[in-house]
Amino acid sequence: MSIVPAGFGSAPSSNSDQADETLALEAFLPYRLARAAEMVSKQFAAHYRQQYGLTRPEWRTLATIGQFDRITATDIGRHSSMHKTKVSRAVRALEQRNWIVRTDDPVDRRIEHIGLTREGKRHYRELVRMARDYETRLVQTLGAAGARHLQSGLGAIETELSGE
Repeated sequence: MSIVPAGFGSAPSSNSDQADETLALEAFLPYRLARAAEMVSKQFAAHYRQQYGLTRPEWRTLATIGQFDRITATDIGRHSSMHKTKVSRAVRALEQRNWIVRTDDPVDRRIEHIGLTREGKRHYRELVRMARDYETRLVQTLGAAGARHLQSGLGAIETELSGE
């Protein structure tokens, strides 16, 4: 089921055959979503990279652990949409910083639970403030109504595509 109306974002043309064969990439909604997401992600990444030297996978891993308090690497990957090798490298890097601790599951030794250390919790709280400040600036750019519409639209897309 398509969630985008036919012809949405296509280049206008007086010749309908030509319009069907032409796509203005800059007006194509999936491209615009990906491009905007990449710009926002890069800009925010510059903030936490400068202050903490974190990579994107390290930031996403830390944010996920902080959100859930205690979680497995598999669940981090699922929640943050990261491949298991990226999660594994991020976990290792955060462990070297002494920001996380791994503990074996008492029932299944193959499973490790990951949580924040005292130092990790302190940095996580600082990063939460940084993330909220950044989000506030984005909302100011969009305006309150625009931010609500964007949240609603993203929710609709995520709901529609989550089953695929």
